[in-house]
Amino acid sequence: MNSLGKLIVSGTALLCGVFAWSVSFADDASIMSPPEPGIWQKHEYTFRFLGFTSTYSCDGLADQIKVLLIAAGARADSRSQAGACANDYGRPDKLPQAYLTFYTLAPAGAPRTEGGPQVMGAWRPVTIATRSPHELRIGDCELVEQFRTQVLPMFTVRNIDDHMTCVPNQESGSLINFKFETFAEAPKKVPTAN
Repeated sequence: MNSLGKLIVSGTALLCGVFAWSVSFADDASIMSPPEPGIWQKHEYTFRFLGFTSTYSCDGLADQIKVLLIAAGARADSRSQAGACANDYGRPDKLPQAYLTFYTLAPAGAPRTEGGPQVMGAWRPVTIATRSPHELRIGDCELVEQFRTQVLPMFTVRNIDDHMTCVPNQESGSLINFKFETFAEAPKKVPTAN
């Protein structure tokens, strides 16, 4: 094997190793903050998408929004339903919308918390990028931008690192690279058998 071939094989192995490490690191509970009490906050919102690059059906928009809600730390029972659209189920619409009902966790004692059952929460890192979550593609850039400005303020987040670049009417030049920490339900401890 010539030196170029060895370089390509070595580079590929290195990239695979880095990717595997980053995936396992992102799911590692040890990088979460210590648990603290939190209270669920209910949100109802009508999300209307207006973009130039991608077109969604109302049900397709609802599916993508649910992926973003869960990734950002919303409770697993979040609902995202297709809104009123001009076109039938599964057909792209120029102005799709989705009706959202979801719960986010806020630290107990935060100014906007209402009385409700407390659960243990922790700060955890979130990365939203192309293929993270897996369902996101570069064409979803404008959707992520609108989610960031319209929906993310309903979450309790900190340490926002925003390097989004969305170029209207083309995918080339667009970049989804958005990181933050969200206050989300702490993982439940699994009892160990002794």
